[in-house]
Amino acid sequence: MLTARWRVMTTAAALMATTLLLASCGGSGGGSGDGKTLKLWHYEGPDSAMGIAWNAAIKEFKAQHPGVTVKFEEKGFEQIQKTAAMVLNSSDAPDVMEYNKGNATAGLLSKQGLLTDLTPEVAKYGWDKKLSASVQTTSRYSPTGVMGSGNWYGIPNYAEYTMVFYNQDLFKKNGIAVPKTFDELTTALAKFKAKGITPLSNAGAEYVAQQYLYQLALSRADRSWVDNYELYKGKADFHDAAWTYAANTFADWVKKGYIGKTSSGAKAEDAGLAFIQGKNPILFSGSWWYGRFKTDVKFDWTTSLWPGSDLTLGSGGNLWVVPKGAKNKQLAYDFIDITMSKKIQNLLGNNGGVPVAADQSAITDPRSKTLISDFTTLADRDGLAFYPDWPVPGFYDVLVSETQKLITNSEKPDAYLSNLQKAYDQGVPQT
Repeated sequence: MLTARWRVMTTAAALMATTLLLASCGGSGGGSGDGKTLKLWHYEGPDSAMGIAWNAAIKEFKAQHPGVTVKFEEKGFEQIQKTAAMVLNSSDAPDVMEYNKGNATAGLLSKQGLLTDLTPEVAKYGWDKKLSASVQTTSRYSPTGVMGSGNWYGIPNYAEYTMVFYNQDLFKKNGIAVPKTFDELTTALAKFKAKGITPLSNAGAEYVAQQYLYQLALSRADRSWVDNYELYKGKADFHDAAWTYAANTFADWVKKGYIGKTSSGAKAEDAGLAFIQGKNPILFSGSWWYGRFKTDVKFDWTTSLWPGSDLTLGSGGNLWVVPKGAKNKQLAYDFIDITMSKKIQNLLGNNGGVPVAADQSAITDPRSKTLISDFTTLADRDGLAFYPDWPVPGFYDVLVSETQKLITNSEKPDAYLSNLQKAYDQGVPQT
C-alpha cells in the first residue's frame, strides 16, 4: 500500500536522488552482459530493512557481473505511482524497478502490456518454490489485470503486514496498560484523551487514515468478504455491516479526539515522526516502519496484531517488475534472483524486514524474531487481507480525499460510503 504501502520514505527518499554506482573490478563472473548497464529504480530509504538489503544485493550483483555498471535511481513512491505508465511506455524505462502490487497498479500495467511476463523465469530460477501461496497472490495477474491467477508479472522478495505500535514508556508514565483486547484498546484511547494526549498517530493526506478504517472493517469481516472486495468474487457492498461499523467508528474516534482533526493534512512521514518523537502513544501502520523504529525510537516500544481481528492488511511486499521495454532483461532477472538468495534474505530479516526465503535460524535479532513470528501467525490463518486501495485504478486518491472529509467532519459516514461505492463500481472491470 497501495500498501500500500503505502511506503514510508525518509526525507531524502521523498525526492528523486540519482546515484551512479560504478562497477566493481573484483569477483568472478556470474552472468552475461559485460559492458552493459543495469538501470534500477526503487523507493526504499537507505536505512530501511529493504534499502539495506538491496544495497547489499547491488554489491553482490556487481561482484558477479564484472564490467557491468549499476545505475541506481532512488524515486519517491508517489513519483513512481503517478508516472509509471508514461515512463514505462518510453525509452526511459529502467531494467528493473520496485512497483506497488494489486489490481490498480501492477495489474493495470500488466493489462496494458507494459510489464514483462516473468512466468518462464519463475520456473527457471525456482522463485515460486520460495513464495507461499498467500504471497504469490499479488505476483500473478489475469488478462484483465486481476490478481491471484494467470501469468507472473512481479516478484516480491519480502512480505509486509500492519500492526499496532505502542510507546510503552508513555503507557507506563500515564498508568495505562498496553491493550491485549479491543475493549482494552478503546479504554486506553479514552484514558489518554482524558489526560490531554491524542492517542492515535494519523495521516489523512496519505495511506494511514484509510488503513485505520479498513482495519476496523476487517475486524467485522471474513475471507469471503475480502475476496468479494479485492478479487470480485461477489458484490462488494459499502453499506454492509463491516463498512458501516468502520466508517461510524472512525468518525466517532475523530469526534472523541482519539484522532486529531489536524491530521487530515498530515502525510505518512508526519505520522511516523509523531510516534518517534513520543507525541502519540499509538500508531497503526506497517512492518515497513520496523527497521526505522529500531534505529530512531529512543523509548521502549512494542507491537501487536490488531486486537480482536483475524484479518489485517498485508501481503507479499512490493514487486520487482521488469518493464516490457527494458534493455537488459537478463541482468534484471539476475538481480532479482540475488535479492531472493539466503544471504540477502537473512540480512533483510535481521534489519527489521519480513523475508520470504530466509533461514529462520539465521534471524538473531529479538524484535525481528517477533515480527516474523507474527507474520507467520497471520499467514497460517490466512489473515492477509491486502490493502483498501487495490481493487480499482484511482481508488487510492478517492480513499484519501473521502477519508479526509470524515476527519474534518465535512462528510457523514453514510455519504462517505456511498461515494466509495460509486467510485468502486465505476472501476470494477466488466466481464
